[in-house]
Amino acid sequence: MSKMTEFARGRQCEMRLDGCLPGTDTTVFAHLNKDSGMGQKNKVGGFDWGCPACFNCHNILDGRVVTNYEPEWLELLHLRGTIRFQQKLAKEERMFVITREE
Repeated sequence: MSKMTEFARGRQCEMRLDGCLPGTDTTVFAHLNKDSGMGQKNKVGGFDWGCPACFNCHNILDGRVVTNYEPEWLELLHLRGTIRFQQKLAKEERMFVITREE
């Protein structure tokens, strides 16, 4: 299990789709899709891209539940959730951003 997946435990869902479950008891790390319809773990470098998602939102993302969401819209919402998650990790100093000094 990667640090990113560990950091998703106990967090609120970042997807916020219709039917999103409140609380944190069903939240797991939802990997970003890699053109296959389901999220996949990164086998190179060990860095996982994704965000915390509740059981319902994760099922929608992975296509286990049929919805009216367009695939491109789901991808955008997943990317936004990933950015929010990374911003939170940076504030908690669990993720560090390297900047170039001018």
